[in-house]
Amino acid sequence: MSQAKGDRRERELVNRLDEAGFAVMRAPASGSATERELPDVLAGDGDRFYAIEAKSSADKPIYLSGEEVEALIYFARNFGAKPRIGVRFDREDWYFFHPGDLHHTDGGNYRVKKETAIADGTDFAEFVGESEKVTLDQVGADGGSDPGPDPEIVRVLNAVEQGVMDVEEAAELLE
Repeated sequence: MSQAKGDRRERELVNRLDEAGFAVMRAPASGSATERELPDVLAGDGDRFYAIEAKSSADKPIYLSGEEVEALIYFARNFGAKPRIGVRFDREDWYFFHPGDLHHTDGGNYRVKKETAIADGTDFAEFVGESEKVTLDQVGADGGSDPGPDPEIVRVLNAVEQGVMDVEEAAELLE
C-alpha cells in the first residue's frame, strides 16, 4: 500500500475518533520525524487513553515487525496509555487489538488477517464505547429461554394475511 494511502487512513482514523468525542493527535511522520518510535495516533476521552499503531491493507494480511510492536508497548506504558493496533481493510471498518492478542509468527513478527479482524477484533463502535460486542455463544447462553413471538400477535397477523381480518381491525387489537 502506498504511503499516501496509509497517511489518508491515519487521518481518517483521527477524524473518526475526534467525531466520537476523543481528544486525538496524529504523530507527524510517525517514526520517521524523530529517532524515537512514536505511535501513529494518540487518543483519549478523559477515561481511556490509547497509543495506536494504525495499519491498512486492501485484502492481504497486515504484518507488523516485533520491534514496531515492542516500541508501541514501551511508549504506551511510559505515557500511561493502552497500546492498540488499529487495522483497516478495504470496504471494512476499523478493528482494534491489544498487541498480546495478535498472531505471533515464527519469524518474530505479528500478523492480522482480514477474517481475524472481523471475527476477533474490537470494532470501532465498541472501541469508542458506543456499543458492546455480543457473541452468538453469549446469546445462546441463556439456555434458550426466549419464548419467541407472542402467540396472540402471530394469530392476528395470520388472520390479516389470510384475509379474515382487515388491517385496521388488527391494529386496534394489537394496541
